[in-house]
Amino acid sequence: MDIQAYIQSGIIESYVLGLASADEVAEIEKLRLQYSEVEDAIDQFSVMLEEHAAENAVVPPLDVKQKIMAAIKEEEEIEDDSIPVERLSATRDVGSVVHLVFFKRWRMVAAAAIILLICSAALNIYFYDKYRERHSAYLALLSERNSLQANNQLYQTRLNEWRSISEMMAAPEMLMVKMPDVSGKNAHLATIFWNTKSKDVYVMPNKLPVHASNKQFQLWALVDGKPVDAGMLDDNCNGVCQMKNIPKAEAFAITLENAGGSSTPTMEAMVVLGKV
Repeated sequence: MDIQAYIQSGIIESYVLGLASADEVAEIEKLRLQYSEVEDAIDQFSVMLEEHAAENAVVPPLDVKQKIMAAIKEEEEIEDDSIPVERLSATRDVGSVVHLVFFKRWRMVAAAAIILLICSAALNIYFYDKYRERHSAYLALLSERNSLQANNQLYQTRLNEWRSISEMMAAPEMLMVKMPDVSGKNAHLATIFWNTKSKDVYVMPNKLPVHASNKQFQLWALVDGKPVDAGMLDDNCNGVCQMKNIPKAEAFAITLENAGGSSTPTMEAMVVLGKV
């Protein structure tokens, strides 16, 4: 289980805020005992929530206090108003009066409770909106961090590749063959690196013309006066790409052929040529 991905999913925040389902609560209660990271995440978010609540505390409106105090005062007045028993008519007994007083008292208490409930609901909505803003900002930062981390890994991989290529090109057994444009009118250029010991061939497409999607560059080696297929250039080859092993050659050339290659080079489609 990827515990970091689980923590970053937002389930910890839902758990602390009481928004998680019963199954999610049960799962978190189990995982917090197994993984200290989960327990730490719960503690950190709880502390952050408390600090945020303290920083953004909202004072209840003054009329709330006035309404509550008025309700309490009215209740005290009801308690002070004693009803003489001699004033009771024959149709009203003491139990009815007690019931009436009890009803009035609880009506005031209920009113005060409703006012507090409304204030509490307003504060809950306020803090939940703030939480959603902070959570959205957190997810955005998390996404940006992951993107930067992925880009850093990509750059590191490319750096390692270029380091290996540089070491390979600097090897004493490596022969470099430059292939300029055959027409002399364009700046097209490609470079061959031919290992004279292993006979491995590498090509660097420095600058080749843009071609149609149904076309592909093909490398040829001139061996004993005859062209030998040395492999197709992948369109994704932006650095140095390994081609076919060529034991011996007098020259190398690149032609633009139909996608998939040709058994013989199309001479009028030759782009660059270089002699060994």
